[in-house]
Amino acid sequence: MYWYKRLFTYSILFTLSGLYSCKPDIRETGASLKYFDLKKFIQADTARLNSLRPLVTKTVAHNHETAQTLQLRISNWGRELDLFAASDINKPAWRESYTIEQAGDSVVYTAKDSKLTTRRMVIQKAGNAVKKIAIQNYSHNILYQATEKLVYYPDSLYLIDKLQQVRFLGDNQYVIKGKIK
Repeated sequence: MYWYKRLFTYSILFTLSGLYSCKPDIRETGASLKYFDLKKFIQADTARLNSLRPLVTKTVAHNHETAQTLQLRISNWGRELDLFAASDINKPAWRESYTIEQAGDSVVYTAKDSKLTTRRMVIQKAGNAVKKIAIQNYSHNILYQATEKLVYYPDSLYLIDKLQQVRFLGDNQYVIKGKIK
């Protein structure tokens, strides 16, 4: 009988630890945002693109070899532009982690700490309209190193260029280019 009690106790602890890990992504909200709200912009633009269902010429290449070029209508723009939304830098812990530099019609955010994944983000505007978003991400550990270059021109193009270097397995480069019509 004793092992039943232990099993019950461990299952309760395991369940509670699982629930604790399901806490929501903490972000700053509304007017308190210090940086450009990339996540909100991408969410709004994916909703717009999902309703418009534009034709896209999508090219996918692996290690500099063109694998496929297709014309299609993307059914889930949120998934297609997920890497952009994941590069959002508005988290309370990062409030003082980026320098902000105005350069003409662009705002440049540069990471102060080399441990941050999003190293640089450039938001180019014409008036209040976003014309271009360029992001550089970098992550690494003992076995893995990844560099991402993300470029998004609303209504015309998105580009994802990812280089993965895995120790003992070699390098892989993926390039996804979508021309929105």
